[in-house]
Amino acid sequence: MKTMKLGTSDLQVPVIAVGCLRITGLNQTEAERFVQTALDAGANFFDHADKYGDGACEQIFADAVHMTPAVRERILLQSKCGIRDGVAFDFSKEHILASVHGSLKRLKTDYLDVLLLHRPDALVEPEEVAEAFDHLVHSGKVRHFGVSNQNPMQIQLLRKFVRQPIVANQLQLSIMHAGMISQGLHVNMEDERAVNRDGSVLDFCRLNDITVQAWSPFQYGFFEGVFLGSDRFPALNRKIDEIAARYGVSNTTVAIAWLLRHPARIQPVTGTMNTGRLLDCVKAAEIRLTREEWYEIYLAAGNVLP
Repeated sequence: MKTMKLGTSDLQVPVIAVGCLRITGLNQTEAERFVQTALDAGANFFDHADKYGDGACEQIFADAVHMTPAVRERILLQSKCGIRDGVAFDFSKEHILASVHGSLKRLKTDYLDVLLLHRPDALVEPEEVAEAFDHLVHSGKVRHFGVSNQNPMQIQLLRKFVRQPIVANQLQLSIMHAGMISQGLHVNMEDERAVNRDGSVLDFCRLNDITVQAWSPFQYGFFEGVFLGSDRFPALNRKIDEIAARYGVSNTTVAIAWLLRHPARIQPVTGTMNTGRLLDCVKAAEIRLTREEWYEIYLAAGNVLP
């Protein structure tokens, strides 16, 4: 598996991260097989969140990987905190510290390689976040920090107070959810795609060496479904299938390769629990689409060039 540097850190990570949101749908044997398949393929960067399965995902993963100090040295663990389902988004020092404590206990580890703040908190007090991050670093519980679903100004506000670099921003991005790319192509136009809804977050992350982690790389809309094989997108699927046949790979591989082709050094976060599909995702690291193929897929998705 090819690796990349995560943001400005010294952490070398696989170019594809393994999302563990759906691991609660596997039994013990299936979970063990899935995790081992990922490790055998070199995909040893696992993405979690305290809210996934109300914490059950982290616990199931730790059991599946048979967590020991020796195992811990072979893997990279990222988790997220800040969402209190149906209640609030919470970046208070108290909540951040409590969330990390819970994640560490469930994951059976002493530290996280990366902690992300999960969705913006309207009541964030960045001074409190800074205190929490300092405590976590000094206690050895977290080594690197990032955010999720934040725009440039929100990140800048954090950076004014937080001493540690923001190394990643996890954002929804796929062939069928590519507004952050489209608005950059429609600068100075008056059409719908020219609307800048995210503060040019993709360019901001590139300028500041913040790794964009693409979540839901196969979804369209906001969890409306998977676009691969969908009757709703016949032109897109024909084009993806055509290119997949050209390379002798699956449509899954091409969808991930499309994200990897972007020069922003995007790290897709998979969500599948199917071992075959996971291996198809990993295979994308071996393919580099041509500029023409990348644009052919972009246009087949219903996008236009101004």
